[in-house]
Amino acid sequence: MANPYRSSQGLSARPVGNSDEIQLRIDPVHADLDEKISGLHKQVTQLKHVAQEIETEARIQNEFVSDLQMLMSRAQAGVKSGMTKLNRTVAQQRSNHILQVIIFGLTCFSIVYLWSKHFKR
Repeated sequence: MANPYRSSQGLSARPVGNSDEIQLRIDPVHADLDEKISGLHKQVTQLKHVAQEIETEARIQNEFVSDLQMLMSRAQAGVKSGMTKLNRTVAQQRSNHILQVIIFGLTCFSIVYLWSKHFKR
């Protein structure tokens, strides 16, 4: 009868006196486990380096985003200041235009009045 505790990887477990303990034995046929373990170790090391590079790149991009946000807030403050100055200038120009229209109207009225007085004689 085949060993009921034998695995397909070459490991076998045998019950010991205490039911909580297990003994493992590795068959020499499957001795390439060390190579597989070292291969896995290399892959884990590569993944670790990739994760560190991703972390570094994320930090750099976070700093870039922070700098960009500061730049945008400064630009927004500048635009707001410019809009305030522009609104003041437009309001002054409107009042100047109204004043100019009033002066033009008074001048025209005065010229027409004086002209009519001059020709009535």
